[in-house]
Amino acid sequence: MQLDDLYRRVIMDHYKNPRNRGTLNEEAVTVNLNNPTCGDRITLQLELQDGKVQQARFTGEGCSISLSSASMMTDAVRGKTLDEALGLADKFSSLMKGDEVEFVEYEDLEALAGVKKFPARIKCATLAWNALRKGIEAKS
Repeated sequence: MQLDDLYRRVIMDHYKNPRNRGTLNEEAVTVNLNNPTCGDRITLQLELQDGKVQQARFTGEGCSISLSSASMMTDAVRGKTLDEALGLADKFSSLMKGDEVEFVEYEDLEALAGVKKFPARIKCATLAWNALRKGIEAKS
């Protein structure tokens, strides 16, 4: 199996079986974002306590890239400090810019590396990450 095939399978697995899909209580930090160019919409909810991302959940509609990225992101940031979560967001942004990046703790994110070949899809992949930044900034 080639690496591209493996990456496609990881993306489709997160799309068909999203992790952390759902809602948190009304006290959670809630961020609603959309990508007007393609219609992707996401609502990200974060439970931020003691300087950490205790829980992260999302709902929304969109393409396989945006929803699988949201699934991966919510998995990757749970339990991280706010600085670590923002660091992951920066690292993901670098990946989308074409930089060589390795995600040691959560390798599934590397499956989205191929998105950089399709500039119009980068906004799809970064939608959830932008919501994460806004949510953490709103709490800070």
